[in-house]
Amino acid sequence: MIQSRTHTCNELRLENAGEKVKISGWLENVREVGNGFAFAIVRDFYGTTQVVVENEEMHSIIKGINKESTISVEGTVRERSSKNPKIATGDIEIVPEKIEVLGKCRYNELPFEINRSREADEQLRLKYRYLDLRNPAVKKNIILRCNVIAAIRKAMLEHDFLEITTPILTASSPEGARDYLVPARKAPGKFYALPQAPQQFKQLLMTSGFDRYFQIAPCFRDEDARGDRSPGEFYQLDMEMAFATQDDVFSILEDVLPPIFAEYGKYNIASSAPFRRISYNESMERYGSDKPDLRIDLEVKDITEIASCEDFAPFSKGNVIKAVAVSDCSLTRKHIDKLCSDVEVQAGSKPYWFRIDESGELAGGVSKFLASRKEELAKALDLKPNTLVLVAAGEKDAAVKTSGVMLKMAGNACPNHMDRERYEFCWIVDFPMYEIGDESGELEFCHNPFSMPAGGLDVLLKAERGEIDPLSITADQYDLVCNGVELSSGAVRNHDPEIMVKAFELVRLGEDDVKKKFPAMYNAFCYGAPPHAGIAPGIDRMVMLLAGEDSIREIIPFPMNKNAQDVMMGAPAEVEQKQLDELHLAVVGVEK
Repeated sequence: MIQSRTHTCNELRLENAGEKVKISGWLENVREVGNGFAFAIVRDFYGTTQVVVENEEMHSIIKGINKESTISVEGTVRERSSKNPKIATGDIEIVPEKIEVLGKCRYNELPFEINRSREADEQLRLKYRYLDLRNPAVKKNIILRCNVIAAIRKAMLEHDFLEITTPILTASSPEGARDYLVPARKAPGKFYALPQAPQQFKQLLMTSGFDRYFQIAPCFRDEDARGDRSPGEFYQLDMEMAFATQDDVFSILEDVLPPIFAEYGKYNIASSAPFRRISYNESMERYGSDKPDLRIDLEVKDITEIASCEDFAPFSKGNVIKAVAVSDCSLTRKHIDKLCSDVEVQAGSKPYWFRIDESGELAGGVSKFLASRKEELAKALDLKPNTLVLVAAGEKDAAVKTSGVMLKMAGNACPNHMDRERYEFCWIVDFPMYEIGDESGELEFCHNPFSMPAGGLDVLLKAERGEIDPLSITADQYDLVCNGVELSSGAVRNHDPEIMVKAFELVRLGEDDVKKKFPAMYNAFCYGAPPHAGIAPGIDRMVMLLAGEDSIREIIPFPMNKNAQDVMMGAPAEVEQKQLDELHLAVVGVEK
């Protein structure tokens, strides 16, 4: 067998000078300098090596090869006269005796320059993702992802978790997002669903006697894309523990994650255990969000009692008024207007503003409506000269949401209020069990219906009897947040069938409904289930934070675009009529 290469393109060093070697890779670039003399760069997965052509025979060969063709080069290593300290092989070069084309690039022009692919249009990058991935900067993120997953797996095994895979084809389950459905050929008119998460299966494993479970689980949800969410599929570190409390789950992740962030993160400062715990209500009041970015030192203050006035409609009685005071703020009027415009686009509500000028007086924006309340505002907001105050007003939910967006954008706009280069973790705890649905106007589960209500059956019975407001019930549910990004949700699970039925009865679903929607879990719990708890940090979001990327698509090997389309493979796509017939399906009502 002929050896394909003796060394990679990142392996040769000065001590290899004089050796006969063979490298293989992509022809990245050729620079001709005349008289049969040329420099060629060969790139493989590991790095690059310079090849120096010094005769007409080799020059005629290299000249006829298109860039990005795969080639092999056999020759002698020698010391470079002009070294390149920026690359590992910068002390040497190869003088070729044989150059062979292994895979010809048949195009003279590429869709984009490989090493600058990240500057290209995203649709073009996704269409030619196999070329985009040749860019070492893009490839670096995929290598990081691999290393992080390996480190997570090692850590979980060291904590006595068993890696167990759960089914991909399962039953549709109401878990908050749209299912991807798969028609069942042998059961006409019936469908499998791709799992939104292995939620029920991991709880069933706890009832089966497994003590600690985990997997790097693929999850499928038919939902729209965001910067931190990829449409279609994503991966999470799914884990569950029997005979466990919230503190047990926290202890595991606070032990597993900090070393991984320390080793692989872009920043070398991260929260140490124990992570800060913030109740949901406190987080919404202080930060206007249940995903606070604790790198920002700003907070939201309620100034409703101080700022209410009838002279300015948004501040009229009945509206909630929130403020974020940004001290030592040097933003110009132009930048303030741009900031407010961006907040309105993201929050859907218009923010307002005023300044405390150098003399300590209120100026600009809505200052004229608040001038008579200067002393009260100064005390409530700890106002000092050169402070910008951003204000949100309206119905409570809208004002809170707008205040959260104001805080985050002000932190990003003012470097003195954000310690950007660090990882700040926190737990958000005590989530509401129920909420009033926007569309239904009736009581619904706020998050995970499988969470244990704080207070158990007793608190549900009090709500049923009208002794307490169901909206006051909290769940033993928690989120892990890092730098304003929700990494995961988890909960102490509701493992008691009686408590489960009562929790569903409050949202107008009886025991028969529970048995029908969750037959396996309900029946399994009737055979004696241990108390159990779990969580599922998102792998994609974690790697995105570690890589310092703003878009989750940068750390996924083959991501879909924002419209859940794989433009490289052409998915989704039409299928042949024969396939539809086998599945007893008909496509109707589709406009061409």
